[in-house]
Amino acid sequence: MGLISENLQKIKQVVSNRYYREFLRLHRKHYQQRIDKQAPADFLHYHINIVDGPSFVFQYKEIFFTNVYKFESNNKTPVIFDCGANVGLSCIYFKSLFPDAQITAFEADPFIASVLSDNLRKNNLTGVTVVDMAVWTNEEGITFYTDNADGGSVFGEGSGTKVTVPTVRLRSMLEQAGNVDFLKMDIEGAEVAVIKDCDGALAAVKNIFIEYHSFNKTPQGLGDILEILQRNGFRYFIESATERSSPFVNKAANDTMDMQLNVYAYKM
Repeated sequence: MGLISENLQKIKQVVSNRYYREFLRLHRKHYQQRIDKQAPADFLHYHINIVDGPSFVFQYKEIFFTNVYKFESNNKTPVIFDCGANVGLSCIYFKSLFPDAQITAFEADPFIASVLSDNLRKNNLTGVTVVDMAVWTNEEGITFYTDNADGGSVFGEGSGTKVTVPTVRLRSMLEQAGNVDFLKMDIEGAEVAVIKDCDGALAAVKNIFIEYHSFNKTPQGLGDILEILQRNGFRYFIESATERSSPFVNKAANDTMDMQLNVYAYKM
């Protein structure tokens, strides 16, 4: 009886949460929405344009309800590097936590970077510098595959066009910035190469979020990431962003990715 009561109480807390109720509303309105290029969407008290219904709904839930990017800082103007900013929900969230935060938002897809800039202007968010370049290990440019949502990548063809985009070396940016309070990295498979290149340059970074993507039939690099984080003074926590039943049987051989993880790393 105690367990049932406890579970009912948890359900009640979730349902009464305004961010969860907003998620339900957005799911009903946008999850099945067909979008040509971009479409208006309102959430909480923000007004933005979105490029894909399902990815917008998922991002909202992960960012505003689950709080995957929430961190604490004594710095009223924390420095945040948002690698893979997409249409700007993460930037909006960081600004809700720290209105005076200084954010550098990197977005490789040229079209989505323009939507990101428009969304920031539309909501009068200042202190955000948009860098319409791919985060990489050099500044020589790279082939990028768009997908018109949130999965554009330098690895594998997306559903959109193949373009060549300019690149910025994250290591150089970190070294120039000095202290970085939060580094968010959601760069669709480029994270392994970029973190390897940043080995030894993470001393001034206090918190890191990495969305790790394991693409099928390519070497896995999770071990390299964790070794580098530990060597640079971080503790980490890992949770799966996907579920797969009977993994010893279901090896996701026909899927694009066989694993996707959220890695949270922080200095104690």
